[in-house]
Amino acid sequence: MTSFPELDSSSIPWTNATTVWRALLALAVVFVMLATTGWTAVRGHKAAADPRTTALGEWLHGSIGGRPLPSPGADAGTLGRFFGSLTAGQREQLAERYPLVVGNLDGAPVKLRYRANRIALAKARTTEERRTHDSALTPAGRYEATRRMHRFESLLADGRQVLAFDASGAGRVAEVFGDLDRAERVSVVVPGVDTNVLTFEKSQRAYSAPVGMARSLYAAEGKASPGTRTAVIAWADYTSPVGVGMDAATGKLAAEGALRLRKLVRTLPGDSEVSLFCHSYGSVVCGVAARELPARVSDVAVAGSPGMRAERVSDLGTSARIWAMRDQDDWIQDVPHMEVGGLGHGADPVSTGFGARRLSASGARGHTGYFEPGTTSLANFAGIGVGAAGSVRCAGDASDCTTGLDQDRVVPAA
Repeated sequence: MTSFPELDSSSIPWTNATTVWRALLALAVVFVMLATTGWTAVRGHKAAADPRTTALGEWLHGSIGGRPLPSPGADAGTLGRFFGSLTAGQREQLAERYPLVVGNLDGAPVKLRYRANRIALAKARTTEERRTHDSALTPAGRYEATRRMHRFESLLADGRQVLAFDASGAGRVAEVFGDLDRAERVSVVVPGVDTNVLTFEKSQRAYSAPVGMARSLYAAEGKASPGTRTAVIAWADYTSPVGVGMDAATGKLAAEGALRLRKLVRTLPGDSEVSLFCHSYGSVVCGVAARELPARVSDVAVAGSPGMRAERVSDLGTSARIWAMRDQDDWIQDVPHMEVGGLGHGADPVSTGFGARRLSASGARGHTGYFEPGTTSLANFAGIGVGAAGSVRCAGDASDCTTGLDQDRVVPAA
């Protein structure tokens, strides 16, 4: 039986304690029902050892040209200067020797990261191919190895730009569409529950997976502003909840994901403006990250959100504009938008009291259709992504969502 944290009703600033308990019960029941009625978990892959941890240990004791290697936890500036001091041959040596380190180092040259991650993916594919023939594994284990092998093969296809990769556990990955080094505008797609290396892309319902979302947004931005150099990142480089259960009802994984998201945004190359597009539990991650996002983040748009762990936009503490949309058939509207005893994620971002700029989601058709080509929801995202927020369509009862666009974003002085 699921247990919930005890609450001291005397410490809750509500006048009716019975209301609190009823609300908590409703919240608990909804999440338990969602977790047990078709929202199946994606089982994590457990390897005998963590290759990246091993690689980090080797890196810490390594050297190049007689020089010790910098700490992988060093700031992006330090790492950038280190790689800038190396010859092309030395950089290639490091990518080949420590692909799981170099491929995930914020501050390393982007194209070098792509190269390192191709090496890491090739090694991971070989590992999974061996596992498909391992008689010590169950049939289910060999089947999972086959799926992972095919995923890695797909990610190794020509032209794919993998910015981050870690096969440990269920796996984390991020991919870039466009030229990240030259982009004038960068969009980051932050997905929700059950995101891992196996669900990173899908053949069926492609636009419900990070790759499909990002590829669709990149194409839509190109149509919205052909002269704007854009890049879109499908960012599944955090550990998401498995299924819509207790992890999805709390903020623990969102807090961990927020740390990684902030680091990504802070260390992107150049000085391009950045927009975050956060779906479902991904909007919780973006909400937690908001207060410490750098000023280059101009917009945060959430879709199908269970909440941003805030009661109003001002609580987020960011200079970025906050946008919100929800399709009328999205089941997330039935989740109690509240937070009690650590359960739930706060106010509904599309409620008038929250204060977000409310966008039309026409055509989205449910919880996973916001990035479908031809939808108003995607067109709205594209307008924001290319810096043409004034072109978006507001929700039917929020015709003022574009009012004062030049006045509401006050960027702190550097």
